Amino acid sequence: MIDDVVHAPSADAVRAELVAALGDVVATDPASLDDARGDRSGYRSPADPIAVVRATDVEHVVATLRIASATGTPVVTRGAGTGLAGGATATAGEIVLSVRGMDRILEVSEADELAVVEPGVLNDDLNARLAPLGLWYSPDPASKAISTIGGNIATNAGGLLCAKYGVTREAVLALTVVLADGRVVDTGHRTVKGVTGYDLTALMIGSEGTLGVIVRATVRLRPLPTATPSTVAAFFPDATSAAAASSAITAARIRPAAMELLDAGALEAIDAFLGTDHSTRGSAHLLVRCDGPDAAAEAVRVVEVVVAGGGTADVTDDADEGERLLAIRRAFHP
Repeated sequence: MIDDVVHAPSADAVRAELVAALGDVVATDPASLDDARGDRSGYRSPADPIAVVRATDVEHVVATLRIASATGTPVVTRGAGTGLAGGATATAGEIVLSVRGMDRILEVSEADELAVVEPGVLNDDLNARLAPLGLWYSPDPASKAISTIGGNIATNAGGLLCAKYGVTREAVLALTVVLADGRVVDTGHRTVKGVTGYDLTALMIGSEGTLGVIVRATVRLRPLPTATPSTVAAFFPDATSAAAASSAITAARIRPAAMELLDAGALEAIDAFLGTDHSTRGSAHLLVRCDGPDAAAEAVRVVEVVVAGGGTADVTDDADEGERLLAIRRAFHP
């Protein structure tokens, strides 16, 4: 009887095939393998992966996925490794495909208010490039200084400003994606209005590498707000009062750029991390930021709602103080 069972290649065989095809792009040293086992969640996988492919162009991604597909080897796509859910951690029998080195800003169009970037571009680096042009990429996850655009798209990252500007999905116009078998596909349009065909861009956003590897993104830009934002830091005796106030703010037709609620447990954890005493001011904190030309007037209305709801509030239109207040919320996921 003929044995027709197909045995998967060994880790050594897969590693050798990767090195033969990609050379120095493949890292197999203990430090690189160990680093790929963890992220900022604190979780660590039980064993080293086969190898780390440090892609710097699309062809590196294509070659890696073709080898993985042919050998039946799982692939874990990795950006900056700033996730808090273990999604980019790898273990034995897996290839790590790092796209952190694909970090070029390929195009910025002021006329079309869009940018074309590789997945390894950091969120803050893109905005540093855009600021002198009076433009802005609005998604702002707490990790924006250290997380990549590709990772933000793969997880559909939100951020404090999603209340007004939406999450990452609302800022992505088009993608170039490498599928599991190495085929390269383009999705979406370079325009805000693009309604023909299936919305494959939306399908890819938030798929966390399960449908393909993002190698290029066309993202929507906005005019940089010129008015100084106003920030309100409100404290309440309980989370129920804070939640009611947030609903009342919305009902008053106020549209803040950010509105975040922190309960007592969150405030205590932040105090322990920052060495602050915010938890002594109340059992719940409501952080509200207003931007745009009517920011100051909107902030006054927010304070009125807060006081009517049994809370106390501080308000500032100083940029540095406003960022300090936002840092309280961002410290919840440092």
